[in-house]
Amino acid sequence: MIVEPLSISHTEIVNDFLLLNWGDGTDSMIELKQLRNQCPCANCAGEKDALGNLYIGPEQTKTTDSYLIQRLEKVGHYALRPYWQDGHHSGIYSFEMLRILGENLIGE
Repeated sequence: MIVEPLSISHTEIVNDFLLLNWGDGTDSMIELKQLRNQCPCANCAGEKDALGNLYIGPEQTKTTDSYLIQRLEKVGHYALRPYWQDGHHSGIYSFEMLRILGENLIGE
């Protein structure tokens, strides 16, 4: 059995949600607040050193602008990068992560 890689055919921001149309015909809806709170960048989610120690940047105070997306940028054929209104744009959300966020509510 051949498993096709995830692909996104269309994205749209409607009110407080990111809507995704997947290449396999399914749709996902992710709340922007949830998306931002799950930011995978090294500052927000942390990164491990060679010994497995996790380093996370200082917690950032979020405002209303922190949950508004100015634009989305496709990263290769595997991810999206949102540019948030407050200037944060280092989080690269893999299609796999977006699919999970769209299917399951991940705690904030």
